[in-house]
Amino acid sequence: MIDLESKIALITGGSKGIGEACVRMFCNAGADVAFTYYSGKKNSEKLVNELSGDTKIKAYNVDMNRPEEIESSVERIIHDFGRVDILVNNAGIWKHGKVELLSLDKWEETIRVNLTGTFLFTKAVIPSMKKNKFGRIINIASTAGQRGEPFYSHYASSKGGIISFTKSLAAELGGFNITVNCVAPGWVITEMTEGVFSNEEYKEKVRNEMPVRKIAGPEDIAGPVLFLASGLADYIDGEILNVNGGSVLCG
Repeated sequence: MIDLESKIALITGGSKGIGEACVRMFCNAGADVAFTYYSGKKNSEKLVNELSGDTKIKAYNVDMNRPEEIESSVERIIHDFGRVDILVNNAGIWKHGKVELLSLDKWEETIRVNLTGTFLFTKAVIPSMKKNKFGRIINIASTAGQRGEPFYSHYASSKGGIISFTKSLAAELGGFNITVNCVAPGWVITEMTEGVFSNEEYKEKVRNEMPVRKIAGPEDIAGPVLFLASGLADYIDGEILNVNGGSVLCG
């Protein structure tokens, strides 16, 4: 049984999809949880009402396009919770774009939200983690960041950057008892992919190409995130944990 009692977790993009699954699992494991959201206000309120009880939980509205909001949100979270022990960098966007038609604005938005947002949240929590001589940072990347993805070069680039960022920080922060790891999902059924999977024929094709014959749900990704945040993973640092049902076999 994974027990995160007395730990304080910050989960970005926690109102839906993988982030919501992480919020639920971390609360159930006994952690106090702060999570950010942007467009999911109603579901954020529902989560807080549903999960409040033995653990403390609070939602914070943050626009990932605004660095000042990221910085101020972490300040408020540390004020409200006292510190941050665990950071899950999950918030991100995934938008289609042929490279020759991809605007600079769209490119920069994806890099800003996915990669720069991860950098800014991480930068903001590190002083607290160093002060307390403990930290667990888990970044959500993607198999796209390892092998590339046609028509999503901006997304793949942002996730590849997250993977390199993870490895760099693992080497830099390990001596402070701060580990930095990454979960790289493949296909996951969430609101982000519901447009693609509205085509049932394509969805079935994807499922049949999976060695495990299943497309992941959010909980299938949240479980490995919880593991990396737990004491069971204390000696794991700089790891890219592939969670894709065997669809992409890369180390």
